[in-house]
Amino acid sequence: MSLPEATSLSEVIDATRDAVADDVGAAAVTFRVTNSLVPGTATQVSVEARAHGFAVDEPVSLGGTDLAPNPVEYALAALGSCQVITYQFWAARLGIRLDSVSVAVEGDLDVRGFFGIADHVRPGFSAIRVAVSLTGPESRERYEELRWNVDRHCPVLDLFRAETPTRTTLAA
Repeated sequence: MSLPEATSLSEVIDATRDAVADDVGAAAVTFRVTNSLVPGTATQVSVEARAHGFAVDEPVSLGGTDLAPNPVEYALAALGSCQVITYQFWAARLGIRLDSVSVAVEGDLDVRGFFGIADHVRPGFSAIRVAVSLTGPESRERYEELRWNVDRHCPVLDLFRAETPTRTTLAA
């Protein structure tokens, strides 16, 4: 989908609504990233997303060199960042004034699942806690309305809450 240049989140929302009003197919977007092991390393990964690149690594305690955050830390960062952005979009859509938004995310993970030490332990998070801090002139009720909408519409929160059909192919 290609949208006209917008200067505010309200304009982005309006432009998106207008762009997909007559063509629901225009709302479908595919995001792509590529991930490659850095040659000569055991856990360093080079990631490309659009024109952006970043590194992923494991802490020394998990066999890495601690060059960068690990994948589960990026997953938590993705959730927190998506929450902040979704709060901004929904505040604009609902006409709710915000002075600041910050989100802290913690996740509990038992590494026995990743290492295959205990098959009954899942390799992913067993619990995630999201702490949102909002400041601004609105009432508690308005901010609760905002939180309700954000929790319903945050794409990354949806990834954590709902099973997403995933297919893996192998080219060897």
